[in-house]
Amino acid sequence: MRQTTLADPADDFRYVLGGLPATRLIESPELALRAQVGRVFLKAEWERPLGNFKVLGGMFAGLRALARSIGATSVAELLDHPVPGRRLPRLICASDGNHGLAVAAAARRAGAEASIYLPAQVSNVRIERIEAQGARVVMIDGNYDDAVEAAEKSAARGDGLLVPDTTSDPDNVVVGDVMDGYSLIASELIRQFRGDASQQPTHVFVQAGVGGLAAGLIKGLAGSMLAPCKWLIVEPASAACVARALAVGRPVRIEGGLATSADMLACGLASAPAISILQSVGARSVLVDESQLRVAVDVLRDAGIETTPSGAAGLAGLLHVAAQRDLCATHGLGMDSRVLSLITEGPIASDAAVLHRNSQAAPVPVRHR
Repeated sequence: MRQTTLADPADDFRYVLGGLPATRLIESPELALRAQVGRVFLKAEWERPLGNFKVLGGMFAGLRALARSIGATSVAELLDHPVPGRRLPRLICASDGNHGLAVAAAARRAGAEASIYLPAQVSNVRIERIEAQGARVVMIDGNYDDAVEAAEKSAARGDGLLVPDTTSDPDNVVVGDVMDGYSLIASELIRQFRGDASQQPTHVFVQAGVGGLAAGLIKGLAGSMLAPCKWLIVEPASAACVARALAVGRPVRIEGGLATSADMLACGLASAPAISILQSVGARSVLVDESQLRVAVDVLRDAGIETTPSGAAGLAGLLHVAAQRDLCATHGLGMDSRVLSLITEGPIASDAAVLHRNSQAAPVPVRHR
């Protein structure tokens, strides 16, 4: 199978993702008052196609992997100039649900097949959503990291192209594409903050599975933040692989079942490229427990925003730090702080229900940008 280097990633980026409408940036004075900070902004990533931010990474990276495999010079060539009778390779990935959904959607768009490896705890609704994209689901008797190993072995056997969102290789091209896709969020934020110093964030609380989302944001947004420029990486205490990696200086697989209601964050081994980027800005770890995740979901529901514990984890981290004076001092959090957090997914439903909800939702009682 011929592999090429694509000519211009920026062109592929615009082709695949450039037409997506920006998700809203929502300011919540109520949350700012609750956390005793100056301002709180929430990025509404549940408004993405498929109901979460992962479409930016998995779709982009999956299509670029297919383009490389056939010797195309761009994703546009792959999609706009199909060759009659040409069979595209199968896309393969491991997922807790959302990355697999995005990779399956990429395969469907290109007319390829996909095999998505899922750990045993993934819900039936998430499985059904992936199967609705035409993908084959392979259930693994184990956790997310066991699914990662199974997907890697399948690709090594020649079953197809691996589209991971995590890797031990700091130079992995496909994982780089995934993180580059996430940087669209940062591009939108820069436009939405409009260079106004009264709005630009001083603190970002962002949830982590393997760290790719945080890394993508840092690549695009770090230069637009104001002092003290704090990146707080929020994880469930039972699945704190990024915290372990930041503590020891490299990804190390953590032990245990990784059980958490924030099932999209149940990862045991951080991604090496992501950790390198997090280290470059001095990112710090924030761990939250299950009760704090539930509180964050309830707080957002009271504000008219429906999400999951995974989607609310960044806010859970903010509320956790804000409630403890010593942590506020450690992270420089106070009344002059401007905080950004991402709500990374909406409630899990069918694709049709997601699209209907996004078009019919009542206005959230906060200010929008």
